[in-house]
This record gives sequence, structure tokens and C-alpha cells, in this order.
Amino acid sequence: MQAVHTTPQGITVMIEVSPKSAKFQIAGYNQWRKTLEVKLKSPPTKGKANKELMKEFSALTGHPTDIISGHKSRQKTLLIHDMDEKEFYKILEGLI
Repeated sequence: MQAVHTTPQGITVMIEVSPKSAKFQIAGYNQWRKTLEVKLKSPPTKGKANKELMKEFSALTGHPTDIISGHKSRQKTLLIHDMDEKEFYKILEGLI
């Protein structure tokens, strides 16, 4: 999966979000765009979708999560602090 990269702070994850969905869900991997597809319940207004994205990924991984690019775009880059790729892939196995 080319959406995940290791950095000194942790890992970065390339994500494409779909706001206003029925529930939060990691829907799959888009091989063409090389992004994880994530569905969010929140609308993309006043940062609600971004807050939900960071909260859900922090809860899912147990690590602090920040959006480092794409704050006003559907395509975002997340930084998950102090995590390695193997640990992240183990979490994803049960979800995709």
C-alpha cells in the first residue's frame, strides 16, 4: 500500500474523505489515487469533518493524530505520531 510512509515522527497516511456518510468507515484502498478511502458522518463545514477524522483515527490507533495537509480538500495527509507501518497495517486488516 503506497498510502502509508514512515517519518521520524511516526507515519503519514494519504486519505480521501467522503463527508456526510451514514457512519465513520474505512471503505478501502484506491489503487489509482494511492489513498485510503474514509467515510465520515460529519459535514465539511467549520472543521467538523476534520475533527471527526482526527478523533476517529486517534481512537482507532491509540496514538495522537494530526492533519498535516489538505485541511480544505477531500484529499488529506494524516500524521499518526509514534506509530510504525506494521502496527498500522495490523489495525487495517480487520477493517478493510
